[in-house]
Amino acid sequence: MIEDAMWLLAVNPTSGRGKGERVSSEVIHFLRSRGVEYRIITGANPIVFQENLRREVINSMASDSSSAKVIDVIAAIGGDGLIHMTLQVAIESNLPMVTIPAGTGNDFVRTLGWNPDRPLDPLWVALNSESVSVDVGVIDGEYFGAIASTGFDSLVNERANRMKWPKGPAKYNLAMAIELPKFQPKRYQFTLDGKSFEREAMLIAIGNGSSYGGGMLVCPDADINDGLLDLMILNPLSKREFVRMFPSVYEGKHIEHPMVEMLRGREIQIEANAVVYADGERIGPLPANITVANGALNTWRA
Repeated sequence: MIEDAMWLLAVNPTSGRGKGERVSSEVIHFLRSRGVEYRIITGANPIVFQENLRREVINSMASDSSSAKVIDVIAAIGGDGLIHMTLQVAIESNLPMVTIPAGTGNDFVRTLGWNPDRPLDPLWVALNSESVSVDVGVIDGEYFGAIASTGFDSLVNERANRMKWPKGPAKYNLAMAIELPKFQPKRYQFTLDGKSFEREAMLIAIGNGSSYGGGMLVCPDADINDGLLDLMILNPLSKREFVRMFPSVYEGKHIEHPMVEMLRGREIQIEANAVVYADGERIGPLPANITVANGALNTWRA
């Protein structure tokens, strides 16, 4: 129970098209009603936000700091992007992190078992129970909570990030419609726990958690406490078949398709002429080395 703790609220007020501002107000009201102390951190852009967050945590932990109470827990209030950035600082500082859904996708929140439509549930549990440790993925030294991916979805992300219109999920649907007609599978080189192999593939997903893209269960059997990563490889199929099978990913039934390959391991290296994303954030061009950090994050699960 951490009612007597000092909370640091990491807030993105613009996440979820304004949902972040509304949810953060609810969180503040909730904490005030219980006499919980808190401070708020935000930023004009992602880089400034993460710098502000890291500085606030470091300053509060300084032995000669007498102006502010030491931070005991971080609450990440926003979407997957803000949670991804907060995750880095929480693990570095060994502070427990509460995930409060206030974005569009909320996939790490789903990974922890929370309902994105009930943003105060994690807060209630955190105030009344001890945190637990869960695994996180590590891609070239950067932590991720849910999914790292490359292939067709990364091209869609690249396209959508350049688009100023439309907003929200419609942007990604339009980007998909633009990219799919000209998409060609790529040749990937893998090393999975020391075993090397090649595949021509349309999409690769490496799951610490089970979902991305707002609930697509791309790695439906991933377990954030098994010390393993799930590797999903979508081998080449026709664009017509791709469109036909795509809806099944929301129920995780795509893994029944004969062109979907599911593997599992502790360390994965991937090489290709492609870009990789993690938790919806651009990591950069391949190659990449992806591992699992057992129990690296202290948080609360449903």
